Amino acid sequence: MFDEDNLDEIRKSREEWEAETLEPFLERGERKDRFATVSNHEVGRLYTPEDIADVDFEDDLGFPGEEPYTRGPYPTMYRGRTWTMRQFAGFGTAEETNERFHYLIDEGQTGLSTAFDMPSLMGIDSDNPMSDGEIGKEGVAVDTLRDMEILFDGIDIGDVSTSFTINPSAAVIYAMYVALADRQGVPREDIRGTLQNDMLKEFIAQKEWVLPPEASLDVVTDTIEFAIEETPKFHPVSISGYHIREAGSTAAQEAAFTLADGFAYVEDCLDRGLDIDEFGPQLSFFFNSHNSIFEEIAKFRASRRVYARIMDEWYDAENPESKRMKFHTQTAGQSLTAQQPLNNIVRVTIQALAGVLGGTQSLHTNSYDEALALPSEEAVRVALRTQQIIAEESGAADIVDPMGGSFAIEKLTNEMEEEIMAYIGEIREMGDGSVRDGVLHGIEDGYFDREIQDASYEYQQRVEAGEEVVVGVNEYTIEEETDPELLHVSDEVAETQLNRLEQVKAERDDDEVQERLDALSAAVENDENVMPPIIDAVKAYATMEEIMKVLEDHHGAYKSSLLTA
Repeated sequence: MFDEDNLDEIRKSREEWEAETLEPFLERGERKDRFATVSNHEVGRLYTPEDIADVDFEDDLGFPGEEPYTRGPYPTMYRGRTWTMRQFAGFGTAEETNERFHYLIDEGQTGLSTAFDMPSLMGIDSDNPMSDGEIGKEGVAVDTLRDMEILFDGIDIGDVSTSFTINPSAAVIYAMYVALADRQGVPREDIRGTLQNDMLKEFIAQKEWVLPPEASLDVVTDTIEFAIEETPKFHPVSISGYHIREAGSTAAQEAAFTLADGFAYVEDCLDRGLDIDEFGPQLSFFFNSHNSIFEEIAKFRASRRVYARIMDEWYDAENPESKRMKFHTQTAGQSLTAQQPLNNIVRVTIQALAGVLGGTQSLHTNSYDEALALPSEEAVRVALRTQQIIAEESGAADIVDPMGGSFAIEKLTNEMEEEIMAYIGEIREMGDGSVRDGVLHGIEDGYFDREIQDASYEYQQRVEAGEEVVVGVNEYTIEEETDPELLHVSDEVAETQLNRLEQVKAERDDDEVQERLDALSAAVENDENVMPPIIDAVKAYATMEEIMKVLEDHHGAYKSSLLTA
């Protein structure tokens, strides 16, 4: 980007500045001996064209909407329309969450995002003894299609984009949503949204699973194959780095492990015989946005560049949509503190701004009280208003890639890319040239666990040593009584849910349910796509657990070698 004569002049000027201007000030000292990001990536005092001398504008940056998409996946970005404001919501019964959905829509939210309770996440019904004390506690309880019908009562799913944060039982929830579209008369090709459905991430970080890794991967690929034909506007998988970061990874590990998971799904789809330029456009991603604003911006930009290049060079993607990484961002839940909870509003604002400056396609801002309980309505409104203020008042949405060309940002982006590629190369090597096999090997071998645990331990050591300041926790503390208004899920939720499940079971045709479960069993036995028979089963009001039990009976429950060692 700069010729050698210019760089020579800049070097000389910098040397003069250091000797004549900087040196006298350094006698007073600086705040720290070393400055680093949350991920402990050291940052320099000053960046100049010297730091990005090897950057090729066209190959490394280019223009928004063109490869390698460093500067954004679309040419107009937020000047065309703002990111989707998608606040996570779900608690108690379907009725209560439906009420929260309507509240958020009335307050200006532009997309729905659904949280499920632990029994639903793990594919068991509310009347399973293991569900005691968990029904509706950390998300909405969904046992049958009846719950889904109530969840979206009064909401035309042809007009709204809906995200579902669910993994082991994702195929069942997806089937319920497709069945609901059929009931509402909405053409399947018109429904929009995203299914998290990222089982590889579960084995790496979040640790919610039912089936073994390879069987789980088969089901994910089934949903992708089905979505290509039936729901082309719906993203059947959201490859999720968010939980990897929440588990304690660095920014580079989050990006690298997430991209590796994505390429593992790509390779499995290719082995299935799917065309990369058919399924590629339907893949989506989900990242965390943490406190170090410039590191996060660099992570987002580097991830887009790495993805575009690998999809092109390794997997021969030709369709630009197959190489255009699109992602959702959520602010860092791990960064929220129970101490002085209003401080979280500031943290979330910085993290949200990083996501916007990094070019996210949709955004969830955490509520300030989430370190204490499920978000209250007031806290949810403040979180949503944070996004709206950034969009409407800050000017951050008015310039496409406003950080592009910054010496610091471009240098950090290059460094992030190098670190990401080093991890992906290591994973690919573990799989003898296959990223998919490398990921599966890394899961069983404990590679990902070790990498994340080491990073998390190192960060906690810095916090306890005071090297990493957490305002209100290890610095600027006060005597306080933390007593904000909190949302509590009543004990009546379980009773309501259990009564509804009992009623559904009493009213349905049990012979029809069994017939459809048998059809699902035959599909699994014959290695056929499981989505059509699952949709038929949910339409007969088969329960979540009944459907998951069929899959588990064929594949067995997963017992990681790490857990049994």
